[in-house]
Amino acid sequence: MDTAKKTVIVVEDDLLLQREIVDILSRAPDIECLLAVGSGEEALIKIPARKPDVVLMDIKLPGLSGIDCVKILKNNNPAIEIIMLTVYQNYENIFEALKAGANGYLLKATDPNTLYDAIRNVYSGGAPFTGYIARKIAENFREPPKVQGDDEVLTKRELQVLDMLSTGCMYKDVGAELGIGYETVKTHVRNICAKLHVRNRTAAIAKHFATTKSVPRL
Repeated sequence: MDTAKKTVIVVEDDLLLQREIVDILSRAPDIECLLAVGSGEEALIKIPARKPDVVLMDIKLPGLSGIDCVKILKNNNPAIEIIMLTVYQNYENIFEALKAGANGYLLKATDPNTLYDAIRNVYSGGAPFTGYIARKIAENFREPPKVQGDDEVLTKRELQVLDMLSTGCMYKDVGAELGIGYETVKTHVRNICAKLHVRNRTAAIAKHFATTKSVPRL
């Protein structure tokens, strides 16, 4: 059992709200907030240096936007887990954040326990969304099916992995259920992303449950 604390950096320009988020995180026994920064420019310096497990990123920042910050961070540090924590729930912001590489998208009004679970979830391989945002993603991807080449067809095992991930299972849960190793699950996810032409597992899950017209249990 992993007893190490999940480390977090908060990127939020509203100092009052920044302190509130840091205070909320301090109450979780398994989560440690390393620091909080107020701009994307500062985030690009501090995050690679401190190497947190998870970043909570605001969208509307002074100067460099949160979405542009995610894009740069992901290009330089693909393994970093980033959850957008914002007041904006319009589909343009949601999809721009996902395209930039965000792994989850929550509203700032999210209650503390849901925020804790989201950090644990994304750290373990999940993709945390509110129900409303999940539906918006589904609506975006709900389009007439395209003819796929043989290289784009998911294998039975890949479908099993994606189905389990889309119901909220972590990588370790998928591995245990299917009798495969953690690294094998990660390899399947990489192959799935390549075949679905998406950047990360979050977008793959969204595209998958949208085209099958189901919404994951979040």
